[in-house]
Formats: sequence, C-alpha cells, structure tokens
Amino acid sequence: MSRRTSIFLTAFGVWSWVIWITFAKNLWDSDRAWAADGSPTGYFIVHAVLTVVSFVLGTVIGVIGWRGLRTRRRESA
Repeated sequence: MSRRTSIFLTAFGVWSWVIWITFAKNLWDSDRAWAADGSPTGYFIVHAVLTVVSFVLGTVIGVIGWRGLRTRRRESA
C-alpha cells in the first residue's frame, strides 16, 4: 500500500470518529430520539446502530491505514 493511501485511510478513520462523536451527541440531545415516557424511539435506535457501525468501520479503516504507515516506515529503515 502506498504511503499516500495509508495516510488517507488513517485520516479517514480519525475523521470518522470526529464526525460520529458529534452526531452521537446531537442524537442524544434530539427531541425525536426520546418518547414522552423517556424510552428511545425508532429514530434513536436506527441512528444509534448507524453510529456504532460507522465507529467500527472508521476504526477498522484507520487501523489498516496506520498499519500501512508503520510497515512503510519499517521498510524504509
């Protein structure tokens, strides 16, 4: 994997975490996320699942990029 690709994947992983943490905070504070009795709505559940999946994918992609960068550094040394 090229250095450029590794940097892109690592940056994507970091960016994904920044974006989805913000989304999760906004979701938690959303009026549509909670029913009158305090239970989560379908809106909350669907978006919470989307958030968790995005965290996992962002982490996996970021780790792949990070490993690519480490491998390139070892090969250069």
